[in-house]
Amino acid sequence: MKTLMVQGTSSGAGKTTLVAALCRIFSNSGICVAPFKSQNMSNFSYKTPNFEISRAQAIQAIGARCKITPDLNPILLKPLGNYYSIVFLQGKRYKKMHATDYYNKFVKTKGLKIAMESLWRLKRKYDVIIIEGAGSPAEINLQKFDIVNMKIAERTHSPVLLITDIDRGGSFASIVGTLALLDKKYQKLVKGFVINKFRGDINILKPGFVKLKQITKRPVFGVIPMTKIDLPEEDSLGVKPKPITWNKKNIDKIDKEIDKLSKLVKKSLNLKAIERLIY
Repeated sequence: MKTLMVQGTSSGAGKTTLVAALCRIFSNSGICVAPFKSQNMSNFSYKTPNFEISRAQAIQAIGARCKITPDLNPILLKPLGNYYSIVFLQGKRYKKMHATDYYNKFVKTKGLKIAMESLWRLKRKYDVIIIEGAGSPAEINLQKFDIVNMKIAERTHSPVLLITDIDRGGSFASIVGTLALLDKKYQKLVKGFVINKFRGDINILKPGFVKLKQITKRPVFGVIPMTKIDLPEEDSLGVKPKPITWNKKNIDKIDKEIDKLSKLVKKSLNLKAIERLIY
């Protein structure tokens, strides 16, 4: 199994859309590819009579042109408020859990095992898995409970792309700070950076790339310009997602938007360098 992981300097940095775009780019190249996210927190899901997963992974699967299965998102948390969530495991409702119990009991005993079981099943079916992280890998208060970011990258020997949203400001500091807060064994997995949602003249950014490489010894793999992509949003800061019906009309619309997104990303990133990380 060949893997690539996309992590972010924050929530909303663009991990989900970058994974969807990369899945479509690899699929267009004739590669059998699938997305994966071990744990997702969202009240907006893809639901069938047999299972329920985050809709983000369903959208990425449309990008990959692969079958939508529970293994793409083996742990789904649907928040209820007051630190409680309904936990779904491999598409099936498990139980209502308080955050304390989830982190202190479930994550340490079952969570990582369940995630890896799904990954190994995907390994037998696909040539490449594009893995999405969650939030930031540098949440130092939560790192020992983190089964979405660096533990998964370490277990799968995945090269990591770190994406940041420059439209929010502070991207260079976020990149350097994220690396600095990671354990050295995890720092080695981060191979380079993607700048997302840039407005203006890229030449203004280039001196920052030189300085960033001097500090981190890692390159910027590309800059994705700000553009409007009409894909269903996930729960995140400043976003009000809307439910969607998973009918042919809406799936066709999602498919066209992913095509548009993938063409933009293909033009924006050094894909040959990224492919060398995988192969």
